[in-house]
Amino acid sequence: MSILTRKFDTLYNTAPFSKINTEEYILAFEEAIQKTKDEIDAIVNNPEPASFVNTLEAMAFSGMTLDRLSNIFFNLHSAETNDELEKIAQEVAPKLSALGNDITLNFDLFKRIQEVYEQQDNLSLTPEQHTLLEKSYKDFVRNGALLQDGDKEELRQIDAELAVIKLKFGENVLAETNAYQLLIEEESDLSGLPEGVIEAAKALAESQEKEGWLFTLDYPSYIPFMTYADNRALRQELALAAGRKAFQNNEYNNESNVLKIAQLRFRRAQLLGYATHAHFVLEERMAQSPDKVKEFLQDLLEKAKPAAEREFQELTDFAKKTDGITQLQKWDGAYYAEKLKQERFNLDDEKLKPYFQLEKVLEGAYETARLLYGLHFKEITTIDKYHEEVQTFEVTNDDGELVSIFYTDFFPRKGKRNGAWMTSFKPQYQYQGIQERPHVSIVCNFTRPTPSKPSLLTFQEVTTLFHEFGHALHGMLADTTYPSLSGTSVYWDFVELPSQIMENWCYEKEALALFAKHYETGENIPMELVEKIKESASFQEGMATVRQISFGLLDMGWHGGDPNLIKSLKAFETEQFASTQLYPDVADNAMSPSFSHIFNGGYSSGYYSYKWAEVLDADAFDYFKENGIFNKEIATKFKDNILSKGGTEHPMTLYLRFRGQAPQVEPLLKRAGLLK
Repeated sequence: MSILTRKFDTLYNTAPFSKINTEEYILAFEEAIQKTKDEIDAIVNNPEPASFVNTLEAMAFSGMTLDRLSNIFFNLHSAETNDELEKIAQEVAPKLSALGNDITLNFDLFKRIQEVYEQQDNLSLTPEQHTLLEKSYKDFVRNGALLQDGDKEELRQIDAELAVIKLKFGENVLAETNAYQLLIEEESDLSGLPEGVIEAAKALAESQEKEGWLFTLDYPSYIPFMTYADNRALRQELALAAGRKAFQNNEYNNESNVLKIAQLRFRRAQLLGYATHAHFVLEERMAQSPDKVKEFLQDLLEKAKPAAEREFQELTDFAKKTDGITQLQKWDGAYYAEKLKQERFNLDDEKLKPYFQLEKVLEGAYETARLLYGLHFKEITTIDKYHEEVQTFEVTNDDGELVSIFYTDFFPRKGKRNGAWMTSFKPQYQYQGIQERPHVSIVCNFTRPTPSKPSLLTFQEVTTLFHEFGHALHGMLADTTYPSLSGTSVYWDFVELPSQIMENWCYEKEALALFAKHYETGENIPMELVEKIKESASFQEGMATVRQISFGLLDMGWHGGDPNLIKSLKAFETEQFASTQLYPDVADNAMSPSFSHIFNGGYSSGYYSYKWAEVLDADAFDYFKENGIFNKEIATKFKDNILSKGGTEHPMTLYLRFRGQAPQVEPLLKRAGLLK
């Protein structure tokens, strides 16, 4: 038996990364899949009449070994992958898809669930049990339980194909990101770049035994270059390279993968009786329908577009006055926005970064969690890690009880995908009287320390860390019975509330005072800089809002209609962006081939949820501000009604219980400076 399918003989039952041999995964997945099948068979063949306990509860705790194994494997596939893991992922994905179909298309299993579902009015179920029953029944129906045999077989084929193509999509994006490098050999071409960025580029070049300064498409390298490099031609080169990711005539081109994913999702939805993939997805979202999402996005666009157009004209005028540029291009936006921001607020990231040392910001996040929720973070070195740069923490409450194990992983590596995310190696749940606590991780890509400087964050990176930490708190503070309803297992347009609300503390002087200290002198960030951060928070928010809306509209374009009518990916994108376009189009660039959120992540038909959740988080934080941002009573209400409850009840029920009223859009519009 594989080590991966046994209870781990480790502290807190944590993953034994150093003892895992890559070649073990295939055997371990085979064992775990078979174990899951045996557990399902035992439920189906139970001679007793179907009951909540012997059917729904038994199902809720089936497949736990496989879930744990999958969490470990696919988290490594994102954060520490290699050719072997990618090959295994391609082999394992269709097997997992087939198992999922074996379960949801098992008519005998569905009949038992249906029996319990039809007698629910006579059962004394808790709200969580009722949600589990409702969700289980719907999951089976939404995944083909009522289909004819021929359609069930087609559904299986679609799901197996989707599993493989989505993985291939992500691997192509990573390969394209890793394939491009900009090597600068003339020091004059570094003009405008901050010292720390130059130093990091030099270190990267040296690590590859190259002369000069090396820049890549990894965000900690790409973003500062686009923001500060004076050399417009090099900004253009880097921007065009980013825009061509997986949209080039090579083996990593994702155009056919994008079209195939969209077509398979559409066919799948139609098989199940839905008009489109968006109709299928949104049935299980707060937004409920594509029409409501489009109405929401269009309403926001109407409010934001006039401001965005004013801001774009202002930026164009500034670039013309500064450098004689008559037509602003995509590779000019971040550069001139930063210059204009400095002129208007005398505020730039290089002035702020010395106050945002990564370790101090992390301590600030921990102290914020202590003041709000009574959590304590203590680094421990007795827990196995998958990479030497990962840090591990023991999280306890005021009574010293274990709340969670917490992993942090902050720097770019070759085998790590771009971006930032929260994930879990083990969920929270209660089983046979034992409270199992979660193992939570946040993964980011921040600038590495250099020989002369620690890792110093831009303010945007500070908010990113707090954002992912908010997701982590949602996982850590979970207090449910069933793992499938625990932590972040909520409606997708609700999952961003705990993360986005945490960003608000980054703008408040009481919170900044906890961690914004100069890395050399230890001095607190000057109050005038705090005021400027607050003043600049809505700088170009119209453009930022329109940009997010454009991504949401592109997502709905792919998934809210028939993708078989799409003949040209590029032409289709151009059409979707028509109402939100500010910059001139670039003919050989496209977003969809590297739009991992919707083609490889979980955001298909759900990208709008970032803006949807902003309405919730602005309204929720308004409640804190009315009563004090560290008000223990409000924090406890947020913890008890939102963070701990996971998906045990409908999100709006939980929100109303916390807030006492439905969310209002005005706090968001006010915060964004979009209220007239």
